[in-house]
Amino acid sequence: MIGSLRGRLSLKQPPTILVEVGGIGYEVQAPMSTFYQLPEIASELSLYTHLIVREDARELYGFATLDERALFRSLIRISGVGGRMALSILSGMSADEFAECVQRKDVATLTRIPGVGKKTAERLIVEMKDRLTELGVTMSAESGARPAGAQHEAYSALIALGYRAPEVTKMLRDIESAGRSAEDIIRLALQTQTSES
Repeated sequence: MIGSLRGRLSLKQPPTILVEVGGIGYEVQAPMSTFYQLPEIASELSLYTHLIVREDARELYGFATLDERALFRSLIRISGVGGRMALSILSGMSADEFAECVQRKDVATLTRIPGVGKKTAERLIVEMKDRLTELGVTMSAESGARPAGAQHEAYSALIALGYRAPEVTKMLRDIESAGRSAEDIIRLALQTQTSES
């Protein structure tokens, strides 16, 4: 098992990263949450990895944090969820947002992730509830870090406006949502998006 890689970043083309280690280029699939943290091309980087060996392929997945990798490993243990779907889930929302969806039994938000249908979303909710507690990925209402209602409404509204899930996750990532309404969060997210364009 390849547990981690440290080398020079030579390509980043979502979802693929190419990392050169000792003259060998490792092609790694990574979620968007990891892409947001990547350094410039030719910079040194470290990734936690998970290798999936199938009859017809060997796929290496890379993650910026151990928590992301732990969630990925837990997701692929669910029937019908392979590496690509797990990567799609991690690209579409943060671990905390995923935990929030599971705890609220929010099938609608999960089905907005490409490749996740209603039955898969329902299976994720049932099978991941206890696993998230084991992983330490929980989102309690009293934590106050991100109010579920306003953050969730803003996320849903931006998806409805035509933004893709990874874009929305990036737009909302740096917005302090405590005490703000969904409308305020959406306005700030759109302002951020406009200023970056």
